[in-house]
Amino acid sequence: MSEISKLEQNLIIKKIDNRTTNIQIANNDMLISIVGEFDKNLKHLSKLTDTNLFFRGNSITCKGHAENILVFCTAIKFLINKYLLTNIIEKEDIVLSVKKNIKFEESNVKTFKQLIKTPRKSVIARSEKQSDYIKALKENDIVMSLGPAGTGKSFLAVSVAITLLMEKKIERVILSRPAVEAGEKLGFLPGDMKEKVDPYLRPLYDALYELFGADKIDKKIETGEIEIAPLAFMRGRTLKNCFAILDEAQNATETQIKMFLTRIGENSKLVVNGDPSQVDLINKEHSGLIKSKKVLEKLEEIKVIVFDHNDVVRHPLVSKIIRAYQNKNTDDKN
Repeated sequence: MSEISKLEQNLIIKKIDNRTTNIQIANNDMLISIVGEFDKNLKHLSKLTDTNLFFRGNSITCKGHAENILVFCTAIKFLINKYLLTNIIEKEDIVLSVKKNIKFEESNVKTFKQLIKTPRKSVIARSEKQSDYIKALKENDIVMSLGPAGTGKSFLAVSVAITLLMEKKIERVILSRPAVEAGEKLGFLPGDMKEKVDPYLRPLYDALYELFGADKIDKKIETGEIEIAPLAFMRGRTLKNCFAILDEAQNATETQIKMFLTRIGENSKLVVNGDPSQVDLINKEHSGLIKSKKVLEKLEEIKVIVFDHNDVVRHPLVSKIIRAYQNKNTDDKN
């Protein structure tokens, strides 16, 4: 059964007049998830769509301008599809459901097709670019992604990597990044190698713990199934049966990125993630991320994904902040 057919089974939209539409949702559990505890999701949707919403029984009555009612109805379709796939509606789904680029023709449900199931939650693509990225992570041996913070580069890469590990399709996941940030060097930091590198990989740890639980992840780190390694320690190795992620690659030189990518061995996947706008190197021209992208995007076997502020899935303000700084940089150049 197609996504559209499932949607039609669970949703009835009836126009009352030009300013009023009634929506009925057949599945009671689905309805409760969409409405939210103490109607908090519905209140948020009302504010985001500039409509008045009234919830009673298994129906929601929407009052407002015709164009705003259309936005609300599209949001409900999105949320129903999300629930059908994951059995849960999360806070960020409410915001995502009213994005201007959300569409629900049969050909545009592909953002839901790239589903990643983890022990704690199911992860879906929250934009078309994220859908392309997840597809690339599953199908390509080498993937490079560039874009601002909050676009899901690291989170989605970790999700796919650990899922493959849990399914025993690979033997190990390697998390790496340049160990230089704002002029600091590993030798001056306290602790053993893991303790030195851990603070730099905290975003990856956060994703791991959220999706799989701290106990399970810590155990796999102890057994070596998840390895934490500074980029410099990758030299001379051949990576077999593993999924290796180089995070914060904007702080790596072109030579270092080349070194990392040429470690690939049998049954392995390598991912390079970075944000060109957040280079911490003292000499920013030493960053090899953009240079490597220009070289590698010419190779058919390597998939390059470029995110922008439209793909940000954190707080809505993050996208506006990124856009504001981009505009400032453009004005400064002019």
